[in-house]
This record gives sequence, structure tokens and C-alpha cells, in this order.
Amino acid sequence: MNRSTSASRSVDRRTFLGTAALGLVVAGSASPFASHAHAARTTRMGAGYGPLRPAGPLLALPEGFSYTVLAESGTDTVGGYRVAGDQDAMGCFAGPDGGSVIVCNHEVGGDASEGVPHVDGLVYDPAGKGGTSTLVVNADNEVQEHYTSLAGTVDNCAGGITPWGTWLTCEETEERAGTHEDDGVTYTFEKDHGYVFEVDPTSAEANLGKANVPLKFLGRFAHEAAAVDPETGCIYLTEDADEPNGLYYRWTPPADYRQGPGALHALAESGDPEVGTLEALVAYTPSGEHVRDLSLATRTNTTYSVEWVEVPDRDARETSVREQFTDDQITRSRKLEGQWWADGGAYFVASYARKDDGSLHEHDGQVWFFDPAKQTITLTTVFGVNPDPEAGGVDGPDNITVSPHGGIILAEDGDGLSHLVGVTDQGKAYKLAQNLLDDSEWAGPCFNAAGDTLFANIQGEPGRTFAITGPWGRPSNADPDQVEGPVIDTGATGGSAFGDAQRHVAGTLD
Repeated sequence: MNRSTSASRSVDRRTFLGTAALGLVVAGSASPFASHAHAARTTRMGAGYGPLRPAGPLLALPEGFSYTVLAESGTDTVGGYRVAGDQDAMGCFAGPDGGSVIVCNHEVGGDASEGVPHVDGLVYDPAGKGGTSTLVVNADNEVQEHYTSLAGTVDNCAGGITPWGTWLTCEETEERAGTHEDDGVTYTFEKDHGYVFEVDPTSAEANLGKANVPLKFLGRFAHEAAAVDPETGCIYLTEDADEPNGLYYRWTPPADYRQGPGALHALAESGDPEVGTLEALVAYTPSGEHVRDLSLATRTNTTYSVEWVEVPDRDARETSVREQFTDDQITRSRKLEGQWWADGGAYFVASYARKDDGSLHEHDGQVWFFDPAKQTITLTTVFGVNPDPEAGGVDGPDNITVSPHGGIILAEDGDGLSHLVGVTDQGKAYKLAQNLLDDSEWAGPCFNAAGDTLFANIQGEPGRTFAITGPWGRPSNADPDQVEGPVIDTGATGGSAFGDAQRHVAGTLD
């Protein structure tokens, strides 16, 4: 995730599945940006929720919005749980009594000095430092529990929620069993890495002997995100890789598969990677020309038809999956990142593209919508190259969620100032939050069941998990200069905020 690393379908705007005590949250916009049919070449800025103002020492937010720090890496939270760093993508599930259960990825490599605490029955590889932790918060966003739900994995980056209420967490690595060295640190893995794992948000016990079982049939590559089609059970996967650039994948389950709780684990028990079919996407222009790289598209509403070509060796025994294809067989993209299922399809992100990495054109972020019924992909959002990241602008979108209030929310992982960026369902971008401390990336945005809290992470030293609340509603498509308000002071600094229960409200700096 870090920028330096190389049939008809419908779904409700918000669907809750699962037990009475714990349900899945799926938030969707009204439509996949259908209303901006005459959009500009690149995505323009809109007012959103208004200008950003310091909301405390850590974040700037629109007026009336506030934040609470739920967890900070390197500190002990409830029950003495030691919080791991490099918090990344998250999945939010409805918890008891109006609360939330949040499964949080930790993008920690084997060279880290400290990682996700190991718990017997939840460890995949003893040398792995990544994994997931689970936070349980009440309706007031107070942390009630914090525990390990998967450990012994590597670089858990993005993932995706399933229709039956679990979290798919993905390893962004291709490291094999054996000895490795990174930044002078030597470590030895007992197992191959680069897999997807399924985490149950109901309890730590529900994951014993299950969460640490890799879903090898979903391929072994530098995974980013996963999205599950609730109609067919197909799983779509993004890959963050270069030399050559990564691919977009579809896993089709075997004919007798019935998706639901335990179904993926039942397929994984044999350890056989050749279950179902894994294929890579190939796109074509309306005139039938092969699209070699998604950076070819420079205008919103560009639509390509897609086909799929089967992966020869999905476990990458000899050759990385993306290298098993020539450029004329598939469609590549630099930095395929976050993904979210909504509106009957999958929104997925390409973080940036440069000609010197093999891309056809340069951009600082694309959002695509894959329509499985039409077998098309449509460019809904594209950011031009940011000429001066330190002065603002938008570059490097990464994780994505679909807002219950319309449009999408993107986590910036680019250069210079670091923001949460919204895009309205009419195609206008706006800044929702800014990291005031440094340029560390945002990650893991996801809304609670009520739609009144946005949870998000900032990776940094320390890394923090936030709950952001405020006067949510449909964000404005007005031009930014039509909304009065002071310019944000980006020079604010602050220290540790963990353990400070006060809610910071937009206004003057503390």
C-alpha cells in the first residue's frame, strides 16, 4: 500500500446481514456516478462539507465535525492489549446495542521489531509480524474490547467485507518460505506468503484454527483488496505490483459452491490452490482495440468491455502470476489498490501512473466501476498529476469506501499533504480531513451501521485509529469558493492523543 512499494444484480444502499448481535455493514451511493454524464476530462473540486479547520492537534475537519482517537500503536489499550502499528484497511460491522466491531489490518513486515501479538490458534507463520486486530466500540465510540484476530501474516494491506459478515484480509507480498533480509534485519519464514485470509468479527474464539488458514485458491501475489459479488460468489481482487504492473482478477467458485459462513474455509481445508477458476482481466475499447494499461483512459465516463483469461499457475510456484502473461494478453495497471462492492458492482482504485513505470499516460489517481452484469469497467474519477503536493491538491488515492451519504471516500497515500478525499455522486471531489502532524498516509475508511461515524487510520509513528463524527448529509457539489470559511493552518503540530477521551471539535487549535 505504501507509495514506495513496488444476470441482473442489485444491492441495497445499506445492507445488514448476520446474527442479531452482529451484522455486516454495506454502504452504497445512489448510483455509480451516473449523473455526471458530461463530466470534465479530470475530476474537479467541490465544496463537500465546507473548508477544513483545525479540530484539535491531530486533524483538520469541516466545521462541526470532531474526532476521537480509538487506538495508538505502541500503547496498551483495554485489557492491556498491545496495539500494533501500520494500521491499514478496515471492515466495520454492526455490533450489539448500536456499537461497532472493526477489524483492522496491520501492514507489518517480517523485519519489524514489534507486530500483532501472537495468540495460539491464530498464528499462520511464527515469523510473521502482520495480521489483524479487532476493536469493539459502544454507541459512543468508546473501546470495550481490543484483541488479536489473526497473526503471523505479512503486510496485511487491504481486503474486503463478505455478504455473510466476515473480513477478507490480504497479504501484499510475494515472499516465500526461507531467509530474507530487509534494512539489515534478517528473518526466516516457515511458510510462503501472499495469500488471503478470512477473519470472523464475532470473537477471537471464532477465529481459532480458521483465520490462520490461507485461501490459496485466491492466488499468491501482492494482494491489495477483495470484493465479493453477493449474487454469484465471484471474488474480485486487486494487485499492487510493478515490473510489470499488476492485474485485476476474478475468482469463480466451483459449480457446487454455496457462499455463506464457513464456505470458503471448507474449500481451503485441503490446501489445494486449484479450486474454482482464477482469471485476469483484459479490456477493450468500444472499437475493439486491446487496452494494454488502464492509464490509457484520461476522461471520466470512459467505458471498456472486459473479458477474462485464466491464470496458468495461481500459486506462483516458479513465476509471479502477473509475469505469466504477455502484455498483449491482459490489461495492467500501476498501483491497483482499494476496492469496495456497492451499486451492484465493484469500485476499485489505481493510485497513480507514470510513463517511466510502463504506464501509457500519467495521472494521480483513478477510480473505476466494474459492472459484472454488463462486463464493463467505467472510469468514474480521475485526478490529473498534482504539480505541487505540498500546496494541496489530490494525489495517490488508496483505500476506498462508499458513503451512505452519497459518493465515495478515498484515503490519500501520495506526496505532500495527506487527506481523506470524498467524491460526490455527481463527480466532484472534496477534502474531508487532513493529517496535521505529518504526511503519513490515511487508510481504512469505513462507516458504522448508523452512518454517523467514519472510522479511519493514519499510518505513522505512532499509527492511530480515529472515529470521526459530525453533521453528515449529502455533500455539496458547489464550487469551493462559494463556501465561506478560513483557510486551514497546516502548520499545526501535536503529540500523543491516545487515552485522551475528550472529543476535539473544529475550531481553534488546542
